[in-house]
Amino acid sequence: MSGRAQTGAEQGSDSTLTRLQRLQIRLLHVYFRLMRGMTLGVRAAVLNDRGEVFLVRHTYTPGWQLPGGGVEVGEPMVEALARELAEEARISLSGPATLFGVYFNRKISRRDHVALYVVRDFVVDAAKKPDLEIAEAAFFPLDALPQGLTPGTRRRLAEIAGSSTPSAEW
Repeated sequence: MSGRAQTGAEQGSDSTLTRLQRLQIRLLHVYFRLMRGMTLGVRAAVLNDRGEVFLVRHTYTPGWQLPGGGVEVGEPMVEALARELAEEARISLSGPATLFGVYFNRKISRRDHVALYVVRDFVVDAAKKPDLEIAEAAFFPLDALPQGLTPGTRRRLAEIAGSSTPSAEW
């Protein structure tokens, strides 16, 4: 499940996106702006007992990041978290997820917020295979994270580890 390392230029940079990918992202943001007053997403820091974190690399944006996605209208955040973990990681919650923080994500838009959960009680239902959304997915030791980790993911993991003060912004 682990894959190629990305270069420094690929680490969270929009410059590696194709023109079609940038257009797709822009269209999604226009849609969200028209349909929703505010966007809310969830992400999970899935930590196993070996000191590893589960990360995904999407097909449509560069960098390794925590699994997660958008909360739908009328959907509780924890249900969105469970849905996204099933879709992106083939992981099921087997106990409560702990809300770690809610962050303003101004890099995406002036309306975007992300709720970060720490997940320690889970079951890996199946190995996550690449699909149209997820290019790669794997557990990584916290002391040996992959190249290409997005800056927001790096900051959140440092906050969870206690080596950094939590921020209000993603």
